[in-house]
This record gives sequence, structure tokens and C-alpha cells, in this order.
Amino acid sequence: MAGRCESCGMPLSKDPEGGGREADGSRSIRYCSLCYDRGAFRHPDATAEEFQRHCMEALAAKGMPRVMAWLFTRGVPNLPRWTAPPHGRS
Repeated sequence: MAGRCESCGMPLSKDPEGGGREADGSRSIRYCSLCYDRGAFRHPDATAEEFQRHCMEALAAKGMPRVMAWLFTRGVPNLPRWTAPPHGRS
């Protein structure tokens, strides 16, 4: 599996479940299992900035120094989930 999650930026090869799941149960090739399950985002109402903070807190809780957590998540607002137009709009 290549690429990165289009929501959080995690390498999909590091996903503990091998990727998120689509509504039909198939594996997502765009989103990791920490961000996406059963065809929906796990944090559907979060803004990019809120989600970035959530990811930073989750990494820090696992023992990562805060500066490293910030470095790992600083690109979240520029990922396709956050920059693409909403579905149904161009």
C-alpha cells in the first residue's frame, strides 16, 4: 500500500488496520482507519485546525514530544480532505 491518508497524512503503510473501510466494507485507498470507517469520517464536523489539534494531542498522548507532533501534523490543513470542495459542489 502506498501513499498517505488524505485526512491526517499518516503513511497508509503504517495503518494498523491497513486502511479505513468504505460503506461496502472494502478497504479505502484514500483514508486511514483512524480517520475513516464504514464510508464516513470519524470526526465529521471538525475543521482542519480542530482535527490538527486532535491529531497533535493523540500523538502527544502516545509519548511523542509536542514539537514532533506539531511537525507531523502541520500539513493537515493542506491535505485533500480539507482543501477539496464538498461533495456535490465544484
